[in-house]
Amino acid sequence: MLNVAMLSKWHVHAADYARKLQSHGNVKLTAVWDEQPERGSEWAAQLGADFEADLDTLLRREDIDGVVVDAPTSMHADVMVAAAEAGKHIFTEKAMALTVEECDRISAAVRKAGVKFCISFPARTRPHQLFAKQLIDDQTLGDVTLLRIRNGHDGALNNWLPEYWYDEKQAGGGAMMDLGCHPMYLASWMLGKPKRITSMFHYFTNRAVEDNAQCSIEFVNNAVALVETSLVTYRTPSALEIYGTEGTLMISDDSVRVISKKLDLPFNGWISPTQLPKEQPLPIIQWADALLDDKPMPFGLEDGTKLTELLEAAYIAHKENRTVEFK
Repeated sequence: MLNVAMLSKWHVHAADYARKLQSHGNVKLTAVWDEQPERGSEWAAQLGADFEADLDTLLRREDIDGVVVDAPTSMHADVMVAAAEAGKHIFTEKAMALTVEECDRISAAVRKAGVKFCISFPARTRPHQLFAKQLIDDQTLGDVTLLRIRNGHDGALNNWLPEYWYDEKQAGGGAMMDLGCHPMYLASWMLGKPKRITSMFHYFTNRAVEDNAQCSIEFVNNAVALVETSLVTYRTPSALEIYGTEGTLMISDDSVRVISKKLDLPFNGWISPTQLPKEQPLPIIQWADALLDDKPMPFGLEDGTKLTELLEAAYIAHKENRTVEFK
């Protein structure tokens, strides 16, 4: 049995993570901590878990093997360093932290303690994205010249996100820092090392953080990624487009079409694949299974740091109105 503590209900995904772990069968939610004690106490009662108002007290408990971090992004570094130093395995909501320096602090603490770490990258478990990565790795599309990924919803229009979501001190940013993480880590996974980035952020609902954003990223392999995200779009299709020297992949929601010089077909033209890679378990389940069964841990420290490297540079590019070069 894996004993897990939930660290904060700040993030909108926290309740779903708790439900997923409770339905696992071999996981027990032992305790809850929250930077807002009233919220945490109420949640602990709902989960049938203990509430600990003091984080250090919770982390000293021997009946906790791992923690799920859903605290404000601005608190991630301090919370995860404390958890690692207490010998607790860590699952965290993205982003890992607000700066690469903070990610390095977390990584050093995790490695020193010898605990396991996983970040939530759910888009890397889905059939469509796995298929896209497979085509890139197999060179079915030739050399990738342009990648476009769009992820958006209407949360800022219809106000179904909590208002603190737009508090820069807690969240560290707006649409790009949250929803934009998904296209960012997909671009990093598919294209490798970034070379430079520019950003264009907008404030459609006049909140303190951006609600509509786009980044252009050039990679060392000469590919360009267009990363788009929005909290002010109505029923946007989840778009993934890859253009290469020998083929093109177009994904819009559940529609998948590919054309390539390399596909051995009796005709030349667009095809819709009938079989895609199998969907993998969600990262929170993979984390629990890896701890229970001593399996390799997916989506680790380097993955989280690469995402923050892109995000940190994206915000610098926006705030300073310039192109940011990566080292």
